[in-house]
Order: sequence, then structure tokens, then C-alpha cells
Amino acid sequence: MTEQKVEAVERALLILEAFQEGEEELPLSTLALKTGLYKSTILRLCASLERFGYLRRGENGSFRLGPTLWRLGSLYRRSFDLGEQIRPELRRLVEATQETASFYVREGEERICLYRLNSPRAVRHHLDEGARLPLHSGAAGRVLLAFDGAQDEISQTIRGQGFGITRGDRDPEIAAAAVPVLDNRGRLRGALSVSALLNRFDSAAEKRALDALQESAERLRGALSRD
Repeated sequence: MTEQKVEAVERALLILEAFQEGEEELPLSTLALKTGLYKSTILRLCASLERFGYLRRGENGSFRLGPTLWRLGSLYRRSFDLGEQIRPELRRLVEATQETASFYVREGEERICLYRLNSPRAVRHHLDEGARLPLHSGAAGRVLLAFDGAQDEISQTIRGQGFGITRGDRDPEIAAAAVPVLDNRGRLRGALSVSALLNRFDSAAEKRALDALQESAERLRGALSRD
């Protein structure tokens, strides 16, 4: 009986995991294709998920994520108690660089975009808060690995220089710079990142981003003093 309950939970979570960035609404056929589950199984599970607010079904029959996930996501972000310190720094970074600024934390073998402020430019690198990205690619992911004790050559280099730069690492059109956010006891709290289209991230833009990131990280070092 216990095994059956776990299997049902995992199938329900598989449905939620099917929603990715840019896919705000999914029809039943797409959910079946993505999860490998029978449509009848999906409908039964979705009925429970909808009852608890994890999903909403539109008039066209397609499914959207529900408000319960937003509530839980808000609780997750508040558990870090960093928003009041981080968001002003993101605004400063966007003002200084005109590019997208983000704050990531490590979650297992992924990184979570906990806070972000997108570039005001029409053509930009767009991110959503809550996005889950690989830990082993991208400047922020590599910084999190490096300052969380990874011993590979890249991590040692990043620790030595105090920042990470990537160009076309996770996405061939995106470049990024990132620095660790340490509290006043030297503990890693996350990574600040500025990301931009690759063709805009020349040496001058890179220096501008790093200067702004390091200034923000230094201000945060004094502000983040929670035990």
C-alpha cells in the first residue's frame, strides 16, 4: 500500500514537472507525451491536483499551474530571508549594466533562480523567478559549485579569482558573469549574476558587470549576518 501511494505521488509530480519555461498551458495530449502516462491516469491525477490548487483547467481543456505553487514558492523564498537585501542590489546591477540580474541558490545538483530583475532592453536574456537550471553550466552555477567546495580545475580557478565568466556555456547566445554572495562569517549564501546576449558582452561590458557585481557582493557581506 505504501509503495502504491509513493508511485501515485511521483506520477503527480511528473505532471507538474512537465511544465517548463514558456509553457504556461499544456493540453492533455502534450502531458501524455511528456510524462509517458495514460491519458486516463493523467486525468485522475489532475483532478486531485486541481482540487488542491496545484493545477487549473481552462475552458479549452488545457491545464495551467495553480496558485498553490505560487504560495509554496513564496514560502520557499521567504525561508531564505534574503529578499529585502537582494532585490535592491538587483536594481543597482540592472541600472549599472542594463542587463538581467539574478540571485541563485544551490538545490542539490541544480540552481534555483530565487530572485531576478530582467533587463529593460527589448532584446534581452529573460529569466523567471523559480527557474531551475543546471549547476554544472553557466557562470552562477559554476560559482556555486566552486564556493561550495568543488575541487575540479575550473572551480579552483574561480575560487582563486573570486568570480566566474561564461560565454555560450549553457546557451550559445548567452554570456554571464557571477560572484559568490558570502555573509560576514564567510558562509556561501548564493550567487549574484548578470547575464546578457553574447554579442553585447564585450570586454567593457564584462568589466562593468564584474565591478557592479563585486560592489553588490561586498555590500551584502555586511548585511547578511543571520546565524
